[in-house]
Amino acid sequence: MRIEKCYFCSGPVYPGHGVMFVRNDCKQFRFCRSKCHKNFKLKRNPRKTRWTKAFRKLNGKEMTVDKTLEFEKKRNRPVKYDRELINNTIVAMARVQKIKERRERTFYKNRMEGVKGMQKKQKLKEINQNLSLIRGPSALNKLQERIKNNAEKIEQLTTTKMQS
Repeated sequence: MRIEKCYFCSGPVYPGHGVMFVRNDCKQFRFCRSKCHKNFKLKRNPRKTRWTKAFRKLNGKEMTVDKTLEFEKKRNRPVKYDRELINNTIVAMARVQKIKERRERTFYKNRMEGVKGMQKKQKLKEINQNLSLIRGPSALNKLQERIKNNAEKIEQLTTTKMQS
């Protein structure tokens, strides 16, 4: 059973599923769902469509260079059947999958390192700009002090970010 890749989104296309388009020059395009087929017919670029794997890899959202990805490559060399080789391959596949998951987790953590501080900073700025929407005019005096405190916190966050 061969699991093909969708031409547009790079997702898996299982046997009996999806659509295959064959061009006049005998080039085959497989699509996992009608969404991918329609986008292909509209001549959309998968690298510019945000939900595709091509976009995610191009913009650094997923791992692109890693030894674990080498195991998924398609090989067209026929290999003589050997029961021991098959068993070793299955064991290795499970081990490679665990390693790949661990590396993806660390990649995600490294990518999301400074995001929380940045989000907090943006929220504080938004509160300072739209303060009149939150409270009535009588409570503004107390909130003016909070604005000053928030401004100081924002400055501290930016200085700590610049230093690290």
